[in-house]
Amino acid sequence: MSANARVAVIGAGYAGMAAAVELAAAGIPADVFEASRVLGGRARAVELDGLAVDNGQHILVGAYRQTLRLIDLVQPGGCNDLLLRLPLTLLTPGRLSLRAPRLPAPLHLAAALLFARGLAMADKLAAIRLMRNLKRSRYRLGSDCSVAGLLDSFDQPPQLCRLLWEPLCVSALNTPVDAASAQVFVNVLRDSLGGPRAASDLLLPRVDLGALFPDAAERFVLARGGRVLRATAVKRIAPDANGYSLAGSGQKFGPYRQAIVAVAPQHLPALIAPLPELGELRQRVGALSWEPIVTCYLAYPANARLAAPMLGHAEGSSQWLFDRGQLGGPAGLFAAVISAHGRHLGLPNDELAARIHAEISTLVPALPAPLWSRVIVEKRATFACTPGLVRPQTVTPLPGLLLAGDYIASDYPATIESAVTSGVNAASAVIASEARQSRLPRPSASQ
Repeated sequence: MSANARVAVIGAGYAGMAAAVELAAAGIPADVFEASRVLGGRARAVELDGLAVDNGQHILVGAYRQTLRLIDLVQPGGCNDLLLRLPLTLLTPGRLSLRAPRLPAPLHLAAALLFARGLAMADKLAAIRLMRNLKRSRYRLGSDCSVAGLLDSFDQPPQLCRLLWEPLCVSALNTPVDAASAQVFVNVLRDSLGGPRAASDLLLPRVDLGALFPDAAERFVLARGGRVLRATAVKRIAPDANGYSLAGSGQKFGPYRQAIVAVAPQHLPALIAPLPELGELRQRVGALSWEPIVTCYLAYPANARLAAPMLGHAEGSSQWLFDRGQLGGPAGLFAAVISAHGRHLGLPNDELAARIHAEISTLVPALPAPLWSRVIVEKRATFACTPGLVRPQTVTPLPGLLLAGDYIASDYPATIESAVTSGVNAASAVIASEARQSRLPRPSASQ
């Protein structure tokens, strides 16, 4: 344990590193434990053919307040340097072209919809009517239902659903519309399309996800007396007279007055199994179901280029295409993303890559065969964000033991922002507790 460490953070994904940074900024050094040699958890960098790419292509939006704050905290100016900011832009070649002008909210959204190409006037008015009705209800539904049920109840036309609402739902919640929580989707619409103009901006990373935040967060923590122990798996948490002790990797660590558990939810039940007070939590987390994300990288000659850094794809296997060459990466490297489950999961990787290449070929004339391709499947990328789902709270029944992760109860689905916010909330609880401890009277020498 570090000489000054009173807190342990288990897991160095975005949630764990957010917690560690928030603690370090408050003058509380933490020991951060990470089983992998790479930081970032389920939003991490991997190496392909000598290139640092991501295990899944992620985008941020302007509404990600906590994420953007912490990126700038650990590397000042990082949001401007590391992210390409675009006004809300949804381009699906041959189907939809929607761009938000730089007007004050809500005029930017109304103008984007009214001047969108690919939608009939009835579609545009239906979308505006939906957003107005949601705002009138303060973005609260009487009862949760599926996103498909919500769209049906507001008489949203099929073409509008197919080109706008369904892609937004699947990309944000990583859950198909017939199973996705309408209330969570409405929360997303509230804070992005229904928020200030900049909240709906798309922020596309120019660097890999490790360089975007976790690696700089590690430097920030180390500079303030904390430690980040990579390749150090924690297998057990045990209560201690002075807090909690950790065991794993043939070592014991602690005791720590407080611990933040920021591991992926599927790893949590085994970690807390020795703690009978957390039986209900184990059951709740164990009952979560999962949705995958598939990312296919295809490398072409350097002159290959998409019409924009990010394109939607309405037909076929891929849902979104990214031109990494336009985002600071190698020219000719494309990433295709498929969210949630579907028939694509039954295809061999080579066949799926060949199908995606054929789809890209319809957008890029005379596109040659890829120099190489690689399919990355995150089978448990996120929890299935279904109606009425009860998610765990930050605070557990055990004093000083807190949770962080994108699955923790919040208004949002499993996103980078929900992970970061959960880490900030857990750290805030630790900081408040440490402040109370410091105000307690010290025992006299005679006691």
